[in-house]
Amino acid sequence: MKKLTIPISDEEIRDLKLGDSVGLTGVMLTGRDAVHTWMIYNFIRKTEQPSAEDLEVYEKIKPLLDGGVIYHCGPVVGGLESGDYTFVAAGPTTSIREEPYQAEVMAHFNIKGVIGKGGMGPKTLQGCQDVPGVYFHAVGGAATLIAQSVKQVKTVYKLDFGVPEAMWVIEVEDFPVVVTMDAHGNSLHQTVEEKSKAALVDLLG
Repeated sequence: MKKLTIPISDEEIRDLKLGDSVGLTGVMLTGRDAVHTWMIYNFIRKTEQPSAEDLEVYEKIKPLLDGGVIYHCGPVVGGLESGDYTFVAAGPTTSIREEPYQAEVMAHFNIKGVIGKGGMGPKTLQGCQDVPGVYFHAVGGAATLIAQSVKQVKTVYKLDFGVPEAMWVIEVEDFPVVVTMDAHGNSLHQTVEEKSKAALVDLLG
């Protein structure tokens, strides 16, 4: 297993190849549909007017995402009443929903790693080459196991989006992932899809 510390350098990203097992250590953010659309419309395409609170959050997350990692995750969180937050479960959610936005978000914030499950499409693959960055596949169905690598929930932003959709800032140690889209235009998901289509054509004769 390769060990990487967040923030991650361009050189470290370009050294990664498909199938590499990686243990991530450092601070990362969670973000799903609500977070990505908020980023896009308020700060990237600027079709909406951000509030003063939005601007404050934006300034706080920029340094965390520069060379950083965003995790497609809707966690189960304990301690909501006391504010002493802990991740009970932290499994990945399906990434393809963020395909319309991910490349732009990566470029804007200089995000080096996207974690999720199921892979992403051609726009994100191109984004991985341009930034550069990689897509890390987290182990689906291992939500409790993954939560054990979350050492601390440092804070949360946009809790008004709801617990699963909020931006949780977490400190992780040896967070287990596998590279399935690299910075050189290679995608394990694309390869599997192409092989599946070829097999289907063969089956149908």
